Amino acid sequence: MIKKDRFNNDLQQLAAFAKVLAHPARLAILQFLSQSKTCISGDISEHLPLSRTTVSQHLSELKKLGLIHGEIEGTKVNYCLCSSSIASFLTKMEAFFEPIKNCEMSCETNHE
Repeated sequence: MIKKDRFNNDLQQLAAFAKVLAHPARLAILQFLSQSKTCISGDISEHLPLSRTTVSQHLSELKKLGLIHGEIEGTKVNYCLCSSSIASFLTKMEAFFEPIKNCEMSCETNHE
């Protein structure tokens, strides 16, 4: 048994979400797609300080998790944000952090 299998499905999904978001290139891609407010057709690497190959690898990770959709049309690839998937992950993340945020215990120390 793999150790991560000992944790429930929600925690595994949140960990996968956090792992994908843990790279600034992926955050930049999501930000670019959201600012474009449309599906992007063509080479996203023209808008990012990364090579085409690197962007492609990051797009693949985002697509695997379902944060973006990509469809091949001939020689073009269209990429769109998957708003419903993003909203679902954000809801799960908020539900996870709610009891932590509202915990009344504090471990802050005074430095005098």
